[in-house]
Amino acid sequence: MRLGRVALLVLIPFATPASADPPLSALTLVGPPTEIFKAGRDACDGADVPDAPARAFRDAAGAVALYGMHYRNRALRGPDLGQLKLDCTVVLDSGEKSDPAAYDDRSWITATWTEDGARVAALLHHEYQANEHPGRCPAATYMACWYNTITAATSTDGGRSFKRQSPPVVVAGAPFRQESDQGRHRGFFNPSNIVADGRWRYFLASTTGWTRPGSDQESGICLFRSDDPADPTRWRAWTGTGFTAAFPDPYRAARPNTATCRPVGPFPGPVGAVVRHRGSGAWIAVFMAKAAEGYPQSGFYWTTSRDLITWDSPRLLLAGATLYDDPCAATAPLIAYPSLLDPDARGRNFDDVGDRALLTYARLRTEGCTITSDRDLLRRPVSIHVWP
Repeated sequence: MRLGRVALLVLIPFATPASADPPLSALTLVGPPTEIFKAGRDACDGADVPDAPARAFRDAAGAVALYGMHYRNRALRGPDLGQLKLDCTVVLDSGEKSDPAAYDDRSWITATWTEDGARVAALLHHEYQANEHPGRCPAATYMACWYNTITAATSTDGGRSFKRQSPPVVVAGAPFRQESDQGRHRGFFNPSNIVADGRWRYFLASTTGWTRPGSDQESGICLFRSDDPADPTRWRAWTGTGFTAAFPDPYRAARPNTATCRPVGPFPGPVGAVVRHRGSGAWIAVFMAKAAEGYPQSGFYWTTSRDLITWDSPRLLLAGATLYDDPCAATAPLIAYPSLLDPDARGRNFDDVGDRALLTYARLRTEGCTITSDRDLLRRPVSIHVWP
């Protein structure tokens, strides 16, 4: 692993923040952070570092499995969220293959969904790092050669192992192959957790966009919907009028239509997590932002919504330099990958919260201008109030 690389991260141009509406919610930190995982103490090998937002579910026996580590994917397991320990079994490895059509370079488990705790659908953030494969990218630098896709994997043993279909299923990919548009990172990135609303399941993912005749895709956050996460081909993105945009594998299928996603929300980058407040039905999303227009400080922010499409103005939850900031200027460890998990969630997939939850996030130490693998996974109690 190259320590200077910021994996599982995509920066997109800052969206214009939403207008200043009356707040729907208030999130307040109500306690100090405690460690869930510390790399120097708990790692099985050098690949064990928090490198994605925490995703959890209860298996068929009621035990908790939590993902959010590196591209050699392992799970933290325990009887509940408060008693988790890293299981050294690799549940999904990364092949680091040079063929972009194989979708097996480096993959992170970034979302899971299970109805019964045994069969688990997973969304993977798949990075084809063409700069690591000779002859695949003339720019030869990570960001300029980064081709990203959201793919799928399935477990039938409660998340103790995951497999991809052959050929792999692409949930969301750019409508062109890796060799196109060299010079910048492109594709779909960083799916949020999956949440339920009636018969539908949703997730949010970012895209850097593209320009194509009759099918220009704006950069931003896309909202995807499905009635069956177990069938990864059924995900469709919001177009502004309906959930009809599909983004299949450009190596194996012609794009069925020219519809593109209509970005939602005030998000300046990927959504860390989205949960539904049980008492009010409001959606709460957390994300990290860099100090810039609309964001007075770097740190973690939250925003709320009634429909997952229109969101209110973000507010600061935890200040601190994030992965979007310059590590060379860091005077303290960076913070990254926020999520919200309620130990008392009623759903098996921890997609709901009550009036208390745990802000779960990574703390990353730097050396000079290098982000190191000395990382901790932390949790911090948060109180939540939502006005009706």
